[in-house]
Amino acid sequence: MSQSFNTTQPIYLQIIQRLCRQVIRGELGSGDKLPSVRDLAVQMGVNPNTAQRVYAEMERLQVAETRRGLGTFITENESRLKQLREELKKELISNFIADMQEMGYMDSEIVEGVRENLNKV
Repeated sequence: MSQSFNTTQPIYLQIIQRLCRQVIRGELGSGDKLPSVRDLAVQMGVNPNTAQRVYAEMERLQVAETRRGLGTFITENESRLKQLREELKKELISNFIADMQEMGYMDSEIVEGVRENLNKV
């Protein structure tokens, strides 16, 4: 099953973001086994080298760890997973604010718009 990707960002980064969001949503938990490199490549419709790069980068970010002969797993380091959640929250909020300010909204308008929408939830 091939996934769709945008052209503004490298595919491996988009896959990392998708996997990290699955972790944050609880779809992938601490210690969960990730698909093999080949299986991930097939699922995402990418080259196995791209899938390998995804796992290498996730290891560098300390979100995943490879266990020789067993595969790649989501880290069991709960503090790192909490940190990942906070990092994503800050990134999303910063991007949202930057987009709104770029369109000419004042901070007070942004805050009021967020309050209005949170009250609808």
